[in-house]
Amino acid sequence: MQKSGMKPKDKVAIWSENSPNWLISYFAIVSFGAVAVPILPDFSATEVENILHHSETKVLFVSPTLYRKLYLDGTIIGKTIILLSDFTIHIHKKDEVIKEADFKKFCEDNKDEIEGLKLPEVKSTDLASIIYTSGTTGTSKGVMLTHANLIANSIQSYNIFPTDENDRSLSLLPMSHTLEFTLGNIMPVMCGFSISYIDKPPTASVLLPALKKVKPTIMLTVPLIIEKIYKSKIRPELTASPIKKFLYENVPFMRKLMHKIAGKKLYGTFGGSLRFFGIGGAKLDETVERFLFEADFPYAIGYGLTETSPLIAGTLPHKCRVGSCGAAIYGVELKLRNIDPITKEGEIIAYGPNVMQGYYNDEEKTAEVFTEDGGFITGDTGIFDKDNFLFIKGRIKNMILGPSGENIFPEEIEAAINKSEWVLESLVYELKGKVVARVELNYEELNKHLKAMKDKASEMEKEINELLSNIRKNVNIEVSKFSRLTNIFEQKEPFVKTPTKKIKRFLYKDKEAHENPLENNETNS
Repeated sequence: MQKSGMKPKDKVAIWSENSPNWLISYFAIVSFGAVAVPILPDFSATEVENILHHSETKVLFVSPTLYRKLYLDGTIIGKTIILLSDFTIHIHKKDEVIKEADFKKFCEDNKDEIEGLKLPEVKSTDLASIIYTSGTTGTSKGVMLTHANLIANSIQSYNIFPTDENDRSLSLLPMSHTLEFTLGNIMPVMCGFSISYIDKPPTASVLLPALKKVKPTIMLTVPLIIEKIYKSKIRPELTASPIKKFLYENVPFMRKLMHKIAGKKLYGTFGGSLRFFGIGGAKLDETVERFLFEADFPYAIGYGLTETSPLIAGTLPHKCRVGSCGAAIYGVELKLRNIDPITKEGEIIAYGPNVMQGYYNDEEKTAEVFTEDGGFITGDTGIFDKDNFLFIKGRIKNMILGPSGENIFPEEIEAAINKSEWVLESLVYELKGKVVARVELNYEELNKHLKAMKDKASEMEKEINELLSNIRKNVNIEVSKFSRLTNIFEQKEPFVKTPTKKIKRFLYKDKEAHENPLENNETNS
């Protein structure tokens, strides 16, 4: 990088799938006093182009796979490209690409200079990284995190759950996602435990052999992964016969026993050595959490944001409270503002050494998210129990205002919808002043249920309509009167998601589904 004319404080992007070289590149960048700009591998070439431009990036580390996506007019002219696979340097000038000698030869030719290399002094308050959020609202912002922010959060996390050189982690989430970046990479290096990377998407055929080989003691994941395992594999086995289904759904002590047995099997599937199975990035379905809790699975829930490096609240394995993301972590103070006098819910404000410096080149948005006394406004609402365990209510930006001024949080209604064994995911939003939902059904189970109707499309459609209608009725019994669903639509294609597996809500805002809308004609249902 120095030979390529780079200077401290220059911006250097990393766009790649997970690999050891990703982390080597990061440490090279920050040791040199430059600023790392991690880019999620699922971002499109256009999004990458915008990030490179906005962050004023001069050098890009990129994997060979993603390198092929870069040939956009003007995107990489004048930039230095370093391939992550072998650190080969490609300098792009107009109408030509200058390819440097391979890395090993470069090291041999510059042996004396490398051995005498002096790195600049880097202060803890210096900018270490600009991380662009994946954003479910449609816009990405460059979050500025210092060395102190990232290291503080690693120390805070260690304070919750100490680790050492005997631990092993298996990296599943993108390294450019703050949860994996800080807790899945920086903290392991600080504590001396090993990290194993999967060089392909973590499908079952790839993941299972890796779990068997690595036998991880620590894993980090997002809710969607464990929710899919429960809904597609575990629950169907627990309700495989009418008797099992009855016992599971109606006899609590039998359900708990069945959960214990299934949990032991799941623990073996994950390698049999897990001490910490961290879940973050979105709210975990309560039905799935109840299974993990009753199965005594070593799961832990965390809550945080990119802007807080990310963790600000968390729980420990075997000490979780269903529905809660735990208490504030060591060194973080959480407060509520604009508290509702009846529900005691308020907007969550965070204080701590892990809170970002602001958004890159955006003073206006930075000012919007800080209170006068320096607190970070999370944009989430929540409530504390008597032991200061935090329960997240929902995101203010997603909130729907009811006809009489009621605050309706889609996440609460979605949690009620997702309890159904026939539902994989759901999305609640406002359409023409009404509360509606789109539902992605569990087609794997549904097809088994409807297999007798395979050649009768009209009967299948009628059955699905009836199923959706029953889901809506059951949800409307459970939720408050002003949160009841007016329409429910079948989401035939999987929801479009961010790289961290959260539904891109902005894509469905005000979107009307014309296929099988189910009008709620009952006046009191």
